[in-house]
Amino acid sequence: MTKSTFSMIFASFLIFSSSSLFAEEQQSYGSKVGNKALNGLSNIFTAVLEIPKNIINTTNDSNIAYGAVGGLAKGTLNTAGRLFSGVADLITFPIPTKPIAQPVYVWDDFDVDTTYGEVFRLDE
Repeated sequence: MTKSTFSMIFASFLIFSSSSLFAEEQQSYGSKVGNKALNGLSNIFTAVLEIPKNIINTTNDSNIAYGAVGGLAKGTLNTAGRLFSGVADLITFPIPTKPIAQPVYVWDDFDVDTTYGEVFRLDE
């Protein structure tokens, strides 16, 4: 009897632990929508940080003169890109899609150049 009780407890532990692991991997619709809205707002308000980020990164890749001029131009373009992707995320926040700008936030991977991925791919 104790062996069957132990087996049942062990089996129920496996079932509940696997379902809790699956629940942690999936996000609810509300959390996806909320994350997208906050992502859009943060991209709108922090888009200007692309300018110093690109000046620093371009200076580190080349020299100070090219870093100042080229980084300013590149930062201005990425500021516009992050601003418009933030507006798009904020307008379409009820539809949970993957982020457009990578890295998702300006301060994530500060030494990595910003890229823009596939637009409006559903987040599964």
